[in-house]
Amino acid sequence: MNTQGQSSALRPERVKVVTLLENAACREGLASAHGLSLYLETPHHRILFDMGPDGAFAENAAVLGVDLKSVDLAVLSHGHYDHGGGLAAFCRCNDTARVYIRRDAFGEFLSAGPAGEEPHYIGLPEDLELFRERFVLTGPETKIDEELTLFAEPPAVFDAMKASASLLERTAAGVEPDAFSHEQNLLITAGATAVVVAGCAHRGMVNIAAEARRRLGRDADAVIGGFHLFQLGQDAQADALIDATGQALLPGKTVYYTGHCTGDYAFHRLSGLLGGRLRPLHGGTEITVEGGNATP
Repeated sequence: MNTQGQSSALRPERVKVVTLLENAACREGLASAHGLSLYLETPHHRILFDMGPDGAFAENAAVLGVDLKSVDLAVLSHGHYDHGGGLAAFCRCNDTARVYIRRDAFGEFLSAGPAGEEPHYIGLPEDLELFRERFVLTGPETKIDEELTLFAEPPAVFDAMKASASLLERTAAGVEPDAFSHEQNLLITAGATAVVVAGCAHRGMVNIAAEARRRLGRDADAVIGGFHLFQLGQDAQADALIDATGQALLPGKTVYYTGHCTGDYAFHRLSGLLGGRLRPLHGGTEITVEGGNATP
């Protein structure tokens, strides 16, 4: 899957990120929706990470000058519609790239509604069967090459699952709390540059960053993705979890780019702890990470 020379404009240790779709856009002419889609360029790859809830990410890619036909691999972070609803649209516009997906991503995932209402389906669309031959089904770790590794199920050094308490899955035993066995994260190592990309970090951004640190032997230069704190209320219990998250991420120099499922309240509260090391992610945001420096 190595495409040496395809991204020759990049320096050997540089990673470029273009946000194709987010909850909000930072420029006119871009669609926005509850979801996430990122285009990543590394020295050896052009990657699509998540596809948002529908085909809007592809329309935005055209506006932003991103050629989706040049993507050589895609990654789906987990089996929720707001990240994989546009997967069929990608497979139709790019007929060669392999798509890396957790084996459990095709389950029946649900979100609890208000009291008295039945949980509603939030999983992947049913039209993906046509593209099954394109999918690479992954486990807890998949090493794609020397530059790219997918990892999942980070050890729970931090209790973050309460922020996702309303998310469920249907199993043989019935409807249960989602264990997020369908979630995975991308670790990019380009020379001295290390970047972690997550979708919603349901298992906890602290845990994901800690697992990346264990693998690298140092902190990642940048971590990109949602913190999934938006469903928390604005009360003492929520504040305690948000503050504990910020305190756990405070050591080191990692820069965190986040939006989507983090929520405005949590973002501003985390900003009070992390300062400039927490930066907003919007549709149209472009980031370059090189040798410990992250620049919007």
